[in-house]
Amino acid sequence: MLNKRNVKIGIAPIGWTNDDMPDLGKENTFEQCISEMALAGYDGCEIGNKYPKDKEVLKNALDLRRLTICNQWFSAFLISRPFEETADAFTRQLDFLKYEGANVIGVSEQSYSIQGKKQPIFEGKHKMNDREWNLLCDGLNRLGKIAKDKGMKLTFHHHMGTVVQDEDEIDRLMSNTDPDLVYLLFDTGHLSFDGIDPLKILNTYSRRIGHVHLKDLRYDVVSKAKANHLSFLDGVRAGTFTVPGDGNVDFKPVFQALEQSGYTGWIVVEAEQDPAKANPLEYAIKARKYIKDKAGV
Repeated sequence: MLNKRNVKIGIAPIGWTNDDMPDLGKENTFEQCISEMALAGYDGCEIGNKYPKDKEVLKNALDLRRLTICNQWFSAFLISRPFEETADAFTRQLDFLKYEGANVIGVSEQSYSIQGKKQPIFEGKHKMNDREWNLLCDGLNRLGKIAKDKGMKLTFHHHMGTVVQDEDEIDRLMSNTDPDLVYLLFDTGHLSFDGIDPLKILNTYSRRIGHVHLKDLRYDVVSKAKANHLSFLDGVRAGTFTVPGDGNVDFKPVFQALEQSGYTGWIVVEAEQDPAKANPLEYAIKARKYIKDKAGV
């Protein structure tokens, strides 16, 4: 069982409203979202597109519900734009997150990403050349230093449809970045989607895991996505992802490995679904109960 003193359980708002497909959950308000998160028994959450941009308004709304912000997605463009452009936006988001009580930021390199395009998710993904790899790794080290100087951690989010998706790409990124500056955002759903054993990645990089996304996967929908050349977002609409315990990912060894490694930090339920098909509160409660039963936290 995981140590309650070391781990907090959070949830992402993407089950209520989808940042990439705003029509999914457009009827759900920010207040409903965070109230249901608290009702379902979570310690905190990540930031979505309906959250207030005023840091004091957001913190007050969360404090009333005894919730804390634990992370927010950050889109980097280190291989396609000047470093200073990404660094300025990164620093502003770091300061916002730190005010809200977070100590990590989740970075994804979005140059040439196909995750939001009408393009088959398993076809035509951009492959970086050596120059681009150097720009990415050097840029992440520099951003990681900015984060560290502010008492924060940069966690890198491997993601379907981006330049760091498969196992070789994860390995190369981890091998060529500073372990004191760049950590891994470990996502069970995206690893499983690409056919990677999450346990292998977790065991290999256990000392560098800075944040955890628990996302389940429906293998039959992934098979359909491949067969029908679906885009990432069309797959999401079809039900690729779900909450832990509702799909085909085996989480028991993942919980055991996190325990054995002494992981300290947030474990976040993040499962983008159509809220019209998967009631957000119902699925949030289902996930919270599953984690409590299987991981003891």
